Amino acid sequence: MSSRLAGAIGRAGRAALDLLLPPLCLTCDAAVDTQGLFCADCFRATGFITAPCCETCGAPLAQPAPGGRMCRECQADPPPWGRARAALRYDAQGRRVVLPLKYGDRTELAAALAPLMLRAGGALVREAEVIVPVPLHRTRLIARRFNQAALIARHLARLAGRPALLDGLVRTRRTAALAELPAIQRQAMLHGAIVVRSQRRDALKGRHVLLIDDVLTSGATARACTFALLEAGAAAVDVLVAARVADPRRH
Repeated sequence: MSSRLAGAIGRAGRAALDLLLPPLCLTCDAAVDTQGLFCADCFRATGFITAPCCETCGAPLAQPAPGGRMCRECQADPPPWGRARAALRYDAQGRRVVLPLKYGDRTELAAALAPLMLRAGGALVREAEVIVPVPLHRTRLIARRFNQAALIARHLARLAGRPALLDGLVRTRRTAALAELPAIQRQAMLHGAIVVRSQRRDALKGRHVLLIDDVLTSGATARACTFALLEAGAAAVDVLVAARVADPRRH
């Protein structure tokens, strides 16, 4: 079958599916032209993170910080990764996109978030040699049935034409929910809890790794993952997430 014929069949199939299940906005029930888009009202309500933002942690800046494009927190305590970027602010609207994926079995949202992340972190993706998601502990993975970061990583890798190592990292122990803990407790709880899978060390050694997650809050999980990757011999690590808390000092 020629690629042109295959494409025509695919477009016909999508058109038929749209007749049966009309595409809806990512965060409301309004009709849209194509699946995976916001309606006009939700698009206006969505906080996309654009410049200026901290070049190290990706936090939006009201204006460039003194001494460069790093926020004061990163100047005082630089994270172990090189650069981080996020597509969305993790505000009320951002949670309407991310949380249904994470807790509501809306796995199709991973495919919608991937192009937004590619747009926000295009330079990071272009320089990445391998894409690795933040891992879930096996008990949480069994309960949830999927790792939302791995779903996003798979779609992003396909869009960008980059290899993905979806099982590159592993959690050695289950940790309590981190959302309500201050940053210092998160870091202590995650110490040694994430390592590179022994069978994947050679595949990561000397490589420029792009770490993928759904949300960046205090950065404790990303720090633990980055330390594990660098300890295993990764040449560099950047971080790309769907959403991040705009003011990490509050978490």
